[in-house]
Amino acid sequence: MLKISNTLSGEKEPWSPMMDKEVRLYVCGVTVYDHCHLGHARSAIVFDVVRNYLEYKGLSVRYVKNFTDVDDKIIRRAQQEGKEWKEIAEKYIASYEEDMARLGVRPPTSAPKATEYIPEMIGLIETLISKGIAYPVEGDVYYEVAKFPSYGKLSKQKLDEMVSGARVEVDERKKSPLDFALWKSSKPGEPAWESPWGMGRPGWHIECSAMSMKLLGETLDLHGGGKDLIFPHHENEIAQSEAATGKEFVRSWVHHGFVTVDQEKMSKSLGNFFTVKEIFEKLRPVYRKDEVIAEVIRFYLLSTHYRSPLDFSDQSLKTAKSGLARFYELFRNLEETGGSSTSAKKDATGWERYREAFEAAMDDDFNTARAIGVLQEFRSEINVQMSKASQTSVLPARDLLRDLGGVLGIFRVPPSMWPFHTLEAEPGRYDIAGVNASLQVSIDDNTVQSFVREREEARRKKDWKKSDEIRDRLAQAGIVLEDRPDGTTRVKR
Repeated sequence: MLKISNTLSGEKEPWSPMMDKEVRLYVCGVTVYDHCHLGHARSAIVFDVVRNYLEYKGLSVRYVKNFTDVDDKIIRRAQQEGKEWKEIAEKYIASYEEDMARLGVRPPTSAPKATEYIPEMIGLIETLISKGIAYPVEGDVYYEVAKFPSYGKLSKQKLDEMVSGARVEVDERKKSPLDFALWKSSKPGEPAWESPWGMGRPGWHIECSAMSMKLLGETLDLHGGGKDLIFPHHENEIAQSEAATGKEFVRSWVHHGFVTVDQEKMSKSLGNFFTVKEIFEKLRPVYRKDEVIAEVIRFYLLSTHYRSPLDFSDQSLKTAKSGLARFYELFRNLEETGGSSTSAKKDATGWERYREAFEAAMDDDFNTARAIGVLQEFRSEINVQMSKASQTSVLPARDLLRDLGGVLGIFRVPPSMWPFHTLEAEPGRYDIAGVNASLQVSIDDNTVQSFVREREEARRKKDWKKSDEIRDRLAQAGIVLEDRPDGTTRVKR
């Protein structure tokens, strides 16, 4: 049974949707004032895999992911570039969608823009005012946090402690420093809409409450986002939505960890981010095909559990590429021997234990790192069986391996497109985070053969971890080991 770590309860809980076969999933999208970076890519890929796996289990997923297309950051960018705010928003929505397509991330069921749901936001604010939970003042409207007794339940904070420790700019119009804006009165030159309180625009938090409830209903099965959104954004979403409806807003909250650089969160404000476009541009001369780069990025991001932080480096991408290459060597070897899915019975009965292990990993809070480990064991077992039996006897296993990898969005590249030989790069030419993407060093033939013999011994003992470590070490030096069906190893420089 699927279990999910619910931020609200702090527990890993058995999970099933409210409706028998339908899942209502909402994920907070990007504020579109710049190109998306690797942290945004992690969020997109994590929830793309969550959706894939739920569908793999036979569920229908209604997946909504929004665009915040009106915000202070967008307005500032428009002023800096001398353009209209709408032009900035449209430019970066198009950029985001282009990046997602390149990464193989499927579009959500709905991708609403905040500005398309202003009437719904105004209606929700009016409901909160009528219930005495929000109050207008001089064209602004604020949510009165003290009126929602369970405020802080998601972030595990107590209201009185938050008030005493509040570090916010003093606004004497607010009843409490914790009260937050639902509607902001217009300023000269800023976008504005008519409302009962005058011209203005919505606050950030009300946008997601209004859009999610309009498109998915008053109670959601899953709501996701980065850990940085737990407070105040998701805390405020709960306060707004539950005060308005009197119902539970979200049954399970799912939050992923940050992508970091030198243990600091990757963010635009810190200036330590790498855009998806930059990574593709840097790696294209090395990995040649965008489809390959996309799988390398996916494999890297999914090799760590989604709730854990993930430190970025060029070495981590090289390791991911090496890990994927071992799968593609298997696929290529089977293609070279003439193996195809139609040349053998589609009977994977003897390999079902790997499907069960894969599902057990994914049922354990979408543990993609563990699932990848299962796929690696599966690949190693296929290689062993290839040396003992005919090629066609392992084709059903190969097909099952690819099907399971498809849940993670990998193994989609034709083996003929995979770059088994990376070019030798000039030092620094393909740097992303300060380490060369494909720098090769010299190792003499005697040393190579010594490594090969050591690896063959490890394989005989079924010490797959040591075998892979040796292969990775040689791969970093530009030396590729290819395991042939007869059990021997071919060395390529």
